[in-house]
Amino acid sequence: MKINATTRGNKGTSASRRLRREGRVPAIVYGGNAEPLNVELDHNEIYHSVRKEEFHASILEMQIDGKAAGNVLLRAVQWHPYKPQVLHVDLQRVAKNERITTKVPLQFVNADVSPAVKLSSAVITHPVTEIEISCLPGDLPPGIEVDLSGLEGGAVMHVADVKLPEGVALVTQGDLVIANAHVRGGAAAADAEEQGDGEAGEEGGSEE
Repeated sequence: MKINATTRGNKGTSASRRLRREGRVPAIVYGGNAEPLNVELDHNEIYHSVRKEEFHASILEMQIDGKAAGNVLLRAVQWHPYKPQVLHVDLQRVAKNERITTKVPLQFVNADVSPAVKLSSAVITHPVTEIEISCLPGDLPPGIEVDLSGLEGGAVMHVADVKLPEGVALVTQGDLVIANAHVRGGAAAADAEEQGDGEAGEEGGSEE
């Protein structure tokens, strides 16, 4: 994925406001062995890009003034409080031989075939939808798949239960809950009643 920018000479609040009125977005590129660089982006282009989940967890090929400027990682996006407008963007330079730490989205699959849903009619919720990882830029996954096919009713899944791609290390605490299988009251009561009937039947049989 690519990101296009042009160098920005003027700095300060008034200069940034003028850029935004012209359909541009002030941004900064930092990190690596170079000094921080002030650039500007096209608002429409960056607006549609940052709304894509994969754009936040991808190494971006940067071009400044039409020339290749290395690879960067999106670090922060500042939005207008109530308008669909990007106000500022932070980008970090990355080197292919240096590990990076960033957040990636979790992609939950196979919930519909899990025992929690099929047998217990459970509702699966996701308290956490992204985790922090560490890896080399070339090993950065756009997302991490979480297989829920073995999740049972009333059970929970932790970050430590997720299988990470090769070369990727977990930074987020492993005991963090990422999926809950909540069994609804009706289903729980039905299971309890069925279990009670079974026990009563066993007791009746023993009296004979």
